[in-house]
Amino acid sequence: MITTAAFLVIMLVGVPIGLCLCISAAIYIWASGNTLLFQSFPVQLFGGVDNYGLISIPLFVLIGEVMNGGGITRRIIDMTMAMIGAMKGGLAYVNLIANMFVSSILGSATAQVAIMAQMMVPEMEKKGYDKTFAAGLTAYAGMLGPIIPPSIMFVVYSVLAQVPVGDMLAAGMVPGILLTVIFCIIIFLMGWLVYDYPRGERRTLRERFKIIVGALPTLSIPIIIVGSILAGLANPTEAAAVGVVAAILVGRFWIGELSFAQLPKMLLRAGIYSSVVLLLVAAAAVFSWVLVYGMIPQQVAAWVQTIASDPITFLLLVNVILLVIGTVIDGAPGLIMTVPILLPIATEVYGIDPVHFGVVVVINLVLGFLSPPVGLCFFVAAAVTGAKPGKMFIVTLPFFFAACALLVLLSIFPAISTFFVK
Repeated sequence: MITTAAFLVIMLVGVPIGLCLCISAAIYIWASGNTLLFQSFPVQLFGGVDNYGLISIPLFVLIGEVMNGGGITRRIIDMTMAMIGAMKGGLAYVNLIANMFVSSILGSATAQVAIMAQMMVPEMEKKGYDKTFAAGLTAYAGMLGPIIPPSIMFVVYSVLAQVPVGDMLAAGMVPGILLTVIFCIIIFLMGWLVYDYPRGERRTLRERFKIIVGALPTLSIPIIIVGSILAGLANPTEAAAVGVVAAILVGRFWIGELSFAQLPKMLLRAGIYSSVVLLLVAAAAVFSWVLVYGMIPQQVAAWVQTIASDPITFLLLVNVILLVIGTVIDGAPGLIMTVPILLPIATEVYGIDPVHFGVVVVINLVLGFLSPPVGLCFFVAAAVTGAKPGKMFIVTLPFFFAACALLVLLSIFPAISTFFVK
């Protein structure tokens, strides 16, 4: 109780979640009276980041930086507009499909929303779309970032759960594509029932061909990253390293917008963001160690078994719990706080595949990016576009319910997430 109270107080006063976890673990050790555990504290802290798979995180972040600075994202949007932009509501579909392509490189919801909102929302507003809807759609499209590989949250989960990073990234393929299709159906239905979407600009066949051919080399980046992982040619870290080289070559020599003078600042930004994630992972190792020592997972398992009698009921219960947690705590910290407690119950008590469980957990927490009171993606989109976060949530409620429906399907049919897992 002392540890729980200390954790809540420390978090509420605004202490970063990584430090919050470390301080709470130290308070638990002091309250337990076994001060010898302090000798193992630094070892557990270091051991949390002593993992080869974590090297992929700064590399994936760097790919995003190079893409943004090298004009690659803009080319992907132009290519998507040339392919489907002339349809009724074409820019809405372009927003979503372009986000799907970009998410296969960036892997971060907030970074993706910030980049895409700057590019897509003003364009949609200029063509007659409601700004609130355009910003809200961009926020939900950003949800694809942590699901379609590469995904930083999947990398963090793989370290926490001790499962191969490649399996987790492969597991995100089908749910990510399925979510994109569902969102496209919702756009169609909203355009038919609610909005009178404008048609996009028509281009000649020659213009389309020129734009698509000019953008094709940019697709080599996700093909290299995802294809090499799924084909077993490279592990995620190696694929990310090759992806960085590919992004630099495409941005510098094909598009011509990337300058080598920009790279030091890109490396610095990637290092700062990665250090925040790695601090969370290190803190999670200490926090998990303390939880195991205090037999917290066993106590929670005993309580859960009184409510859930089978794996599906357990997963549906987890969906509710994580959706509530995700509304007040960001994705990665929520992952770090919940996985050490819930994963042993899922695998040992209910026999759930840890890869399948990871997909359910990550999508739940990502949905928290789009749920009040935090709704981080809405706030990022609001900061970029000037739209109101509350209105965005109301206007895009059909997307929220669709994501919840996908979670139920994933809970009942694990093959959706394990289809590409060897």
